[in-house]
Amino acid sequence: MLKRSLWLLIVLGLTQFGCSSSSDNQVLSHATVQPSMTTDPSDYQYLIGAGDSLSIFVWGNPDISGPVTVRPDGKITTSLAEDLDAAGKTPFALAREIEKSLKTFIREPRVTVSVGGFVGPFSEQIRVIGEAANPRAINYRKHMTLLDVMIEVGGLTTYAAGNRATLVRVQGGTQQTFSVHLDDLVRDGDISANADVLPGDVIIIPEAWF
Repeated sequence: MLKRSLWLLIVLGLTQFGCSSSSDNQVLSHATVQPSMTTDPSDYQYLIGAGDSLSIFVWGNPDISGPVTVRPDGKITTSLAEDLDAAGKTPFALAREIEKSLKTFIREPRVTVSVGGFVGPFSEQIRVIGEAANPRAINYRKHMTLLDVMIEVGGLTTYAAGNRATLVRVQGGTQQTFSVHLDDLVRDGDISANADVLPGDVIIIPEAWF
């Protein structure tokens, strides 16, 4: 009951926030959903995101090799190259970009990029909201399923209406909504309710009203 009361207060607060005076001309713009580049789990390749820790190794040049962190704007700065776009690229593609930048200083540079502290771009993360034990954004892993996602978020809360959950997916600018039966999967162990998930999926778990 306390939980429902808190939700009511939040809704009322948002309603009051939205009813601004006519003198207030500031309007929030709509958020743009970035669709994932992955449409088939078998084709998944990890894409670098802001916050990722990278290790850049330039063969034969240890003095300009070393770790870098992708900045919030998605760029990196190395010893001889500044403001290179890294977010949204594969490590292989970024290594080729760094090689192009280094050709001014080094003859035939050979670069290897490895990733640690995986974060990935927002478009590749799976978001779980609502009545999960630990709702949050999850880094996608190849061939991840609904069951894997539910393990990551600690399962369902007591108040979850898992069989009324939905999965929202944006591909090619088109939003699709699928029904998922999380009660059957998590609480009843019905593996037939399991399904593949893709980078960028949003899973919404509503509250059961008794």
